[in-house]
Amino acid sequence: MQINNLFANRNVLAWVLMILALAIHVFDEAISGFLPFYNSSVTALREKFSLFPAPTFSFDLWLGGLIVGILLCSGLTVLVARGGKPIRWFVTILGVIMIINALGHLTGSVYFGRMIPGAYSSPMLFLSAVYVVVRCLHGDWRIREKTSPGAT
Repeated sequence: MQINNLFANRNVLAWVLMILALAIHVFDEAISGFLPFYNSSVTALREKFSLFPAPTFSFDLWLGGLIVGILLCSGLTVLVARGGKPIRWFVTILGVIMIINALGHLTGSVYFGRMIPGAYSSPMLFLSAVYVVVRCLHGDWRIREKTSPGAT
């Protein structure tokens, strides 16, 4: 499948837009101090609720893990283009997680009365994730067979 044909597939377009929005969102979080905000919030919640399950992270582990995740998702683009039920489920679940993530930053900003780290890119992540979920619910996800370069 040629690259121009790849982006003619709206499922792929939605997927790539969400992955790009996620990469921008991670960059936004990294430069705006999200991790110290997150780690201090988790620590405070653990003091209040002893069994609070969220982990804390070092900057290298957090950023490295997110970069690897984004690269892995980018590598799945070929499977998104091919279609099928398993990748559709995976994309739907990841889209819903990204919607929740974006809404968390936005509602957190309302709660704290200021823009919290990562909030500036959250509307873009939210819109792209909604587009992904809409494509998952209404798009054509039939499995497409690979075509040889000489085939019409």
